[in-house]
Amino acid sequence: MKHPEALNALWRGISWGLETAGVAAIVLGALATTSIFIWQSLKEGSVRPAYTRFRNGFGRAILLGLEFLVAADIVRTVAIGPTLQDLSVLGLLVLIRTFLSFALEVEITGRWPWGAGQPGQKGD
Repeated sequence: MKHPEALNALWRGISWGLETAGVAAIVLGALATTSIFIWQSLKEGSVRPAYTRFRNGFGRAILLGLEFLVAADIVRTVAIGPTLQDLSVLGLLVLIRTFLSFALEVEITGRWPWGAGQPGQKGD
């Protein structure tokens, strides 16, 4: 599908904004969770509980960032004249990022995303 140049510029801008939001979520999440980890470790005098909370918080920041990055890839590929190669690359990127999201979800919660609320599972 061909779009006027102004519309293509709009889609590129939206894609860039989503990418920026994704990177910002990861970077700000890393800074915030690291700061909180250091503060809690010093306050509690123990690293172990603070480290568990750090991993959970940072994992959630990465998940959020990945969601934005996948959205940016979709907008860029689908809205701006997709070719078969573009769609193939998009499919591979979405597959990889989806796998990473599932792996992080299991790491954070101890269960698959579709297993939420099952008794005996580690919760939030």
